[in-house]
Amino acid sequence: MKPALPLFFALLASTPAFAAPRTDVALDRGWQVRIDPADSAAGQAHPKETRWLPAHVPGSVQQDLIAAHRVPDPFKGTNEAAIQWVGLTDWQFRTQIAVSPAMLARDHLDLVFDGLDTFATVRVNGRVLLSADNAHRRWRADAKSLLKAGDNEILVTIASPIKQLAPLVLAAKHPLPGEYVSAFKDDPGDRQTSPYIRKPKYQYGWDWGPRIVTIGLWRPARLEAWDAARIETLRVEQDALNDAEARLTARATIVADRAKTVTLRTTMTAPDGTARTVEQAVAVAAGLNRVAIPLTVAAPQRWQPAGYGAQPLYTVATTLLVDGAASEQRARRIGLRTVSLDRRDGAFAFVVNGNRVFAKGANLIPFDSFPARVEAAEMQGLLTAARDANMNMIRVWGGGYYLDDAFYEMADRLGLMIWQDFMFGGSVTPPEAAFRENVRIEADEQVARLGDHPSIVLWAGNNEVLSGWENWSDRKAFKTAVGPDEQERIGTGMAVLFDRVLRDAVTRNSPGTPYMPGSPSSDYEGPTDTDANGDRHFWDVWSGSKPVEQYLDHCPRFMSEYGFQAMPTMATIRDFAGPGALDADGAVMKAHQKFLAGEGNARLRLYLDQRLRPAKDFADFVYLTQVNQAQAIGLAARHHRACRPVTMGSLFWQLNDVWPSISWASIDHLGQWKLLQYEARRFFAPQAIVAEHKDASTQVTLISDATTPIAARWRVTVRDMTGATLATREAAATLAPLSAATVATLPDPALFGAAPPAQSYAVAELLIDGRSVSRTIVERLAPKDMAYPDPGLTLRRDGDRATITATRLARAVMIDMGDMPGQASDNGFDLLPGESITVTLTGQQTPVLRTLAR
Repeated sequence: MKPALPLFFALLASTPAFAAPRTDVALDRGWQVRIDPADSAAGQAHPKETRWLPAHVPGSVQQDLIAAHRVPDPFKGTNEAAIQWVGLTDWQFRTQIAVSPAMLARDHLDLVFDGLDTFATVRVNGRVLLSADNAHRRWRADAKSLLKAGDNEILVTIASPIKQLAPLVLAAKHPLPGEYVSAFKDDPGDRQTSPYIRKPKYQYGWDWGPRIVTIGLWRPARLEAWDAARIETLRVEQDALNDAEARLTARATIVADRAKTVTLRTTMTAPDGTARTVEQAVAVAAGLNRVAIPLTVAAPQRWQPAGYGAQPLYTVATTLLVDGAASEQRARRIGLRTVSLDRRDGAFAFVVNGNRVFAKGANLIPFDSFPARVEAAEMQGLLTAARDANMNMIRVWGGGYYLDDAFYEMADRLGLMIWQDFMFGGSVTPPEAAFRENVRIEADEQVARLGDHPSIVLWAGNNEVLSGWENWSDRKAFKTAVGPDEQERIGTGMAVLFDRVLRDAVTRNSPGTPYMPGSPSSDYEGPTDTDANGDRHFWDVWSGSKPVEQYLDHCPRFMSEYGFQAMPTMATIRDFAGPGALDADGAVMKAHQKFLAGEGNARLRLYLDQRLRPAKDFADFVYLTQVNQAQAIGLAARHHRACRPVTMGSLFWQLNDVWPSISWASIDHLGQWKLLQYEARRFFAPQAIVAEHKDASTQVTLISDATTPIAARWRVTVRDMTGATLATREAAATLAPLSAATVATLPDPALFGAAPPAQSYAVAELLIDGRSVSRTIVERLAPKDMAYPDPGLTLRRDGDRATITATRLARAVMIDMGDMPGQASDNGFDLLPGESITVTLTGQQTPVLRTLAR
């Protein structure tokens, strides 16, 4: 019977009544890469790379060269420079795929590339199938006419994006302003090419990450075999939601190659496993068909943000039946919730299921310079760490890439709200209509892919593009140079892109999800990046070298960016610097400090000189910078929460690192928590006390994120350095739902009396059911001027548990795990005289205890 098989499939292809199920063949094996023979200059400079070597898909040529030991690991030492030539070179990738006569009998054989980075031409058996120019898009083409029975060669040629765009920027009298000038002088004439390409912008270098201009097939590729019709997309819109019923519409787009009647079978499965199925016959025409399937849910369970309830999820699965047989199925997991953005009178407040939620969280940059090697466990670990630190929101920053579906599924399960930027990182965008059309396709695809996730509560058009155009000095100089007509053309192009193209993509594909044209933004209601309207990016502290106390001068409507640097853990430093002496001003440290082109460690020292004591050695320098970071961001975040309801969000910069570096991250690239991450768990606690010392007075504010009242007590105790109690103030209080309330303003003479400022401090505590749930130390002087005693710390370890005890005040105690990876379950805490804490440790090394005492 085997000889008859090709004939059977030939009949199948010619007889529409027998459509077979869609079949996918992953193109993830057998790939090779080499320098494109047409790039003769690169071939002469790197002759070994003109021969084919193994390649990985998904991946990048940089990863393949590292694996083959052709280039050093750019994350180690000062190796970043040695890999720059790769992004300046044209490359070819190839593989072979065996195609059987049965496959050729199918109606369609589509080659699908989920990510081509970036200027790519795909050939099948020597003939051009498609050309790509956007790394953020999926590329699909029917390759059936180019395929044959037996082995077939797939050849992907990818041009250097820098070389590809060089003629354009060299010809421009005034090239568009970009983000960061290359430290390696590899852009043409020092003119940035990044504004002109749809590719992750951070790969061109940022002030926290390396310049690695990747090239490759960075997301999966496959061959799809299908007949008659297929499902292009499936979305689920929430039309109405109340306690009695949810009304939904599943919207399927069906691609058909001829007029036909098909059936859509849609099953909705509730969190408890009960399911309901509806079937709908649909007459489709050749081309794209949009089909609406009404669904209802009785007594719906609402998805809630972390801290506000559970995260029940429903599954909607639609099966396409052609000629009565299942052809393919698409499924979406959704959560039922309402979300809006309160913008009345300049406000910026998320309202989820009727609750005005104070957003607590951080900004997320890409996980790695090489996106294809990011594993689910890494994403899960980082998001879990955010949730465990009492965060409820993560902002996915716009200079990276749209993350994998798995990331948003994790956020759905954890209850983490996602602020999702479109991928525009800061550069001025080209004004041409063709560029906007390319972005329109990208935006429709990405919002359709991600828009059903209940975690996504905002789409923002860009990061700092519009605010930069309005406020930055280099943009002002550019506008003057190009003149009013060109300024208007470029400005109008950006307005159309961010106010119409991207807003319309959200309206079409995720109706009900708020949209803002950028961050920071006032949605064209007035000036951007002010306290009065919209969200803010506040960088007077750190970038502007202003004292950290300036955080207390601002109550913005929503603080979506503010940050303070610190060194990573010693284990991470050793991982990239190796053994031997360590010097903050050495070549390796400067290579991994991208702020101020490697000179950012001087800013670390500036703030240490302002606030803390001199470092005893390099490890102590690491400790002190982490203390400074934790205290600075803690001061700001607590202040933002005390400003409620004027301020309704605080997202610090940044949660993670893209490579092992000295940066603003609270969790370094090895996944090691800095002291800031531990402090975030304290300053983002659901119920908290804020005690701000300013202008010789302490203001006490009580905060609650609960939706019901809570009975509590607050207490402020003044002590001297011997541990003696000098004064106490306390009172009962009822924490109102979703509130911040100032309960006392205590002038220094009334609170501290005659106690010398250097020799005394106050402890502010919030107690619920007799237990302290939040505590903070109030000091009248900078820590460097305080007369901290020797705390008399001891550590007793028993297996993975350690108990630390202080005989006197111990400020900012760090359990330093040294040069090997290891963490404590709590760290960076204060201990009062006679107080003990027991923590869990990972790592077998003996930790060192550090404090602010001299």
